Amino acid sequence: MDSSPKKSCISLLPLIFIQFKNSMNNEESAIRTTYFSIAGNIVLAIIKGLAGFFGNSFALIADAIESTTDIFSSLLVLFGLKYAKRPADENHPYGHGKIEPLITFLVVGFLITSATIIVYESIINILTPHKTPKPWTLLVLGAIILWKEISYRVVLKKSIQTNSSSLKADAWHHRSDAITSVMAFIGISIALIFGKGYETADDWAALAAAFFIFYNGYLIFRPALGEIMDEHLYDDLIEEIRQVSLKVEGILGTEKCFIRKAGTKYHVDLHASVNGSISVKEGHDLSHKLKDRLRTDIPNIGHVLIHIEPK
Repeated sequence: MDSSPKKSCISLLPLIFIQFKNSMNNEESAIRTTYFSIAGNIVLAIIKGLAGFFGNSFALIADAIESTTDIFSSLLVLFGLKYAKRPADENHPYGHGKIEPLITFLVVGFLITSATIIVYESIINILTPHKTPKPWTLLVLGAIILWKEISYRVVLKKSIQTNSSSLKADAWHHRSDAITSVMAFIGISIALIFGKGYETADDWAALAAAFFIFYNGYLIFRPALGEIMDEHLYDDLIEEIRQVSLKVEGILGTEKCFIRKAGTKYHVDLHASVNGSISVKEGHDLSHKLKDRLRTDIPNIGHVLIHIEPK
């Protein structure tokens, strides 16, 4: 009997290792994806700026402005992801994951700032006579649109896999960039097709794109606010937790289930029903079995607090 606790601890080692490995894989994957975003934004900012300057297109210059702010926002996301990797400590028993929605707020701030700059510069250019954009700028925009849409899908997929709100914000940066490029493509096409008198079409396109950016900023901000406020947003995960719980022998049902998200992890408070005639120790053992089963079957779960209810 004396050796049973030791055997129990040994049997849990593979589980602990798997959970640690899954967590590290998610975090490292998110960080690698951010490096991908930073490199892409640097290259595109340079290409857009040069093409806009030599091609007489403010829509492309506006695009370059947004890509430049994207570089700084991606650096913020990178900082947030690396900070969120820090293990739990005495002052942060649930880890450092809450940095992610805070970083998301800053990313939204960059989006709003870039959109405001684009609005201001677009109005100035609309009021100032200038040359029609060069036809070859459409080829540059076509390649940019394709690349940004691919980048959006790659980063969004990784954000879903890693449950990273800041990475999701970075993905929407790519999508908003693609939208501004589409608007620029339309504006330049109108200016080239209709000729004299339509030189400002790409400026109007840049102005319209800015409002898309404002809207995307809201779409990014809203879920991050819900995360920081521990808003109830996880019905599907709660249902999955209830189904997994019933697979544990001795668990008769579940009652309250509260979830809060921190970084890439979900922390769970769960009330589980057991036979009311069992001993305190048996109830205690059941709670540990349930906790281990949940963390095995649902790798993104972090801390689990089980409250045993007699039934």
